[in-house]
Parts: sequence; structure tokens; C-alpha cells
Amino acid sequence: MISVLLPIRTESEANTRECWQSKHRRAKSQRGIVKMMLFSHRRKLPGDEGGTIILTRIAPRGLDGDNLQRSFKAIRDQVAEEIGIDDGDARLTWFYRQEKGKPKEYAVRVEVKNA
Repeated sequence: MISVLLPIRTESEANTRECWQSKHRRAKSQRGIVKMMLFSHRRKLPGDEGGTIILTRIAPRGLDGDNLQRSFKAIRDQVAEEIGIDDGDARLTWFYRQEKGKPKEYAVRVEVKNA
């Protein structure tokens, strides 16, 4: 099992009223952080057999279920790319969680378990 804590602040993409360029920059940044942090764990990532991925949002305030899942879009896409399997493939099972953080504490924990 791999567990990595990423210094990423996730937001509800559905509720943000901002320019598409800002969303694009945030997604590009999130994907870059995921790629960098998972690079050293490449050999432990599941291969064609798939696995289970748990994405946990750590923040002072929670999101409802659909906004939680949407806030992980870029992170999910990059984790799947690092594994080498499309994120919609049945070999990957995704779970989303939240933990209450301290004031101004934001992070994402990515846990990858082999099948």
C-alpha cells in the first residue's frame, strides 16, 4: 500500500465562479504535484490488475458528496495516468473521504492499494 500526503488545497469546481484559465492553472498545478509525489512510488503502483484508490480531503470545512468528488477531478486523472489505467476502468475502485483539519490546514492524502 502507498500513502502520500500532498500539499494541495481542493475546492468545489462546481461552485467556483472564476475564469476557465484559473481552473486550468489549478488543475495543472494539482496534476504536477501528484506526478512529482508519486514518482518515487512508481514500482509499487498497481499494474494491469488494478487496485483501490482512496482520496481524502483534509480541510477546515467539509464539502457535500458530489462537490467532494468533483474537487478531486484533476488528482484522480493524474493518479490513473501514473498507474497506466483509465480512471473510468472497472479495474480501479475509487473512494472519497474527508477529514477535518485545523484552521488553514489543507492537504490531500492519496492511498493506493493493489488488487
